[in-house]
Amino acid sequence: MPINPWPQPAAIAERAARALARLRRGRMLHPAGRSFAGEVLVWGTSGPPTGVRLLDQPGRYPAVVRISKGTPTPGGWPDVLGLAVRIHRPTGPPFDLLVSSSAAAPGLRHLPLPRRRFTGTYSSIMSYRTGRRRLWLAALADPASPDLGHDLAGLSTAAADRPGLVLAAASAAGPWRPFGQVTLGDQLSARDDATLAFDPVGNVPEELRLAGPLAWLRRHTYRGSRRGRGVSAQSGGSTGLTV
Repeated sequence: MPINPWPQPAAIAERAARALARLRRGRMLHPAGRSFAGEVLVWGTSGPPTGVRLLDQPGRYPAVVRISKGTPTPGGWPDVLGLAVRIHRPTGPPFDLLVSSSAAAPGLRHLPLPRRRFTGTYSSIMSYRTGRRRLWLAALADPASPDLGHDLAGLSTAAADRPGLVLAAASAAGPWRPFGQVTLGDQLSARDDATLAFDPVGNVPEELRLAGPLAWLRRHTYRGSRRGRGVSAQSGGSTGLTV
């Protein structure tokens, strides 16, 4: 069998991400952010179950939360904002939910949307598959929660009031169905933030898998970024509950 001398697209993507992370000496994407200990409270989905036990069954889980700017732009300038939630489950790997600032409407929830303020809608952009169904996940603004501010310094100050966001799920055209909430606790150190690493493709519940044509790209770019930083898919964070 002839040997293909050319690198495969996945290898190219991983090498490029690793090189960029080394050049930046940090994350390839969303390098500027703040990380917090936190808690996820799941009360379960309303209406038909999603088929994902973690979302359908009530529970309380320690978590790590990171809120970040994508580029990043200076100060309070518009940017694609990111929210990463690591849910520590009693058994098995954690669930790494990564969502980006977007619109809430069904036709726009798969598009990243630059925004000034950290309070707002965050969508998984890419869908998940559970059985034969597609599922989008989101973190929505909680009207009863303190505002998260418009820059990272303000975010650190706002976290003292234990702000939170509502977690929700939806089909491609259906409304968001809240199933829980995530609450921010104590801010982690800059060192903990630098070593924290997420795997949105590998760290998912058994019933979920990331879907869409770019899932492979996300898998390899995140792996390359982690290798460029010298961290693993479950580095950093704490299971301590501080909220």
